[in-house]
Amino acid sequence: MGCKKSKEAGVQEKMIKPDPDPGPSCQQGHYVRDPTATNRRGCPGSSFAAGSEDTVVVALYDYEAMHTGDLSFQKGERLKVLEELGEWWQAQSLVTGHEGFIPSNYVARADSLETEEWFFKGISRKDAERQLLAPGNVTGSFMIRDSETTKGCYSLSVRDRDDLHGGTVKHYKIRMLDNGGFYISPRSSFETLQELVQYYKGQSDGLCQKLTHPCCVPKPQKPWEKDAWEIPRESLKLERKLGAGQFGEVWMATYNQHTKVAVKTMKPGSMSVDAFLEEANLMKMLQHDKLVKLHAVVTREEPIYIITEFMEKGSLLDFLKSNEGNKQPLPKLIDFSAQIAEGMAYIEKRNYIHRDLRAANILVSAMLVCKIADFGLARVIEDNEYTAREGAKFPIKWTAPEAINYGSFTIKSDVWSFGILLTEIITYGRIPYPG
Repeated sequence: MGCKKSKEAGVQEKMIKPDPDPGPSCQQGHYVRDPTATNRRGCPGSSFAAGSEDTVVVALYDYEAMHTGDLSFQKGERLKVLEELGEWWQAQSLVTGHEGFIPSNYVARADSLETEEWFFKGISRKDAERQLLAPGNVTGSFMIRDSETTKGCYSLSVRDRDDLHGGTVKHYKIRMLDNGGFYISPRSSFETLQELVQYYKGQSDGLCQKLTHPCCVPKPQKPWEKDAWEIPRESLKLERKLGAGQFGEVWMATYNQHTKVAVKTMKPGSMSVDAFLEEANLMKMLQHDKLVKLHAVVTREEPIYIITEFMEKGSLLDFLKSNEGNKQPLPKLIDFSAQIAEGMAYIEKRNYIHRDLRAANILVSAMLVCKIADFGLARVIEDNEYTAREGAKFPIKWTAPEAINYGSFTIKSDVWSFGILLTEIITYGRIPYPG
């Protein structure tokens, strides 16, 4: 199973068999409120049941107030949640007594496992592997997560290494005793998960490795500013041109001097404001962690700006051609494909078609997370088919034959494009049908 004989005291240990079951695979100026926002939409951080009195949270990271009404706090500080408002909660510091808004994904319920750096709530087995194999983690890096197969139970994921595949991840079921204790092997049981972690930091005792450091992940992206949808042009500072296309340019920019974003500028006359806003509202409603998030727009004068989250590695096409990208092993290329498929499955479920799926329209984060971008051609479909207007231009090498011949797009034509995208990935960005 890739586990070596323990070197502790030079004795042979009985290895614990990893869990093979993968299980089933969430400024100054004029601002206009996000038209798609609700008072209580799903939050990336902790949440509380209606009427719950358990409203004390602990800060997982330092936060410096960036907007009027925000509340600064330090890692470990305890706060009382007064009201949940989307991704921003109103809270009072139990240290300073000050009140203000806090980002919900920077805190966790007090006295819960979420306050432990090694606990990752709601993460899948596949995402656990992706994060543990990401840069910054080493052999023995680990996390405890919710079990996908047994509700209320947990799994331990540990980064290992073998000579053939390099970095790998092993998974172990954490079983529960009738008295509430926990164990991986029956010969060693513990009253709490904290005790279990501390024990296996001291010795592997059948695991593939001793536990070293909790899985290293970057600080989460702060939620977008409350109700900032139509934002003033002067709040953006365009810093570096990232690319250009038929309809405009893409820039790295800074919003309100503190938030790095990507800005797509639309060439004057390329799209009416009303048509663009209708499209943008649809884009805003597509919320998935494998889709690039739309933050805001600038439409009061041309050129129109589209503001989205910034992806550090750029397009998947450029990344695959880079020195870093063309060294990615086959399992990572398969992982890229799976991430894109996950995002496209969500689009299909919402009854949308993308119509321009290719490596140039997939963006890559610093942690090698792939997200689908460029919904400029996306359309919602009521009857499972969309017919393009006469004269519309298509990326021929990625477009299904029926779409080229008849302008007829369906979910199936996106599947065709996905197949061509797979050839781009496996060939490290080679153009389809060369020659």
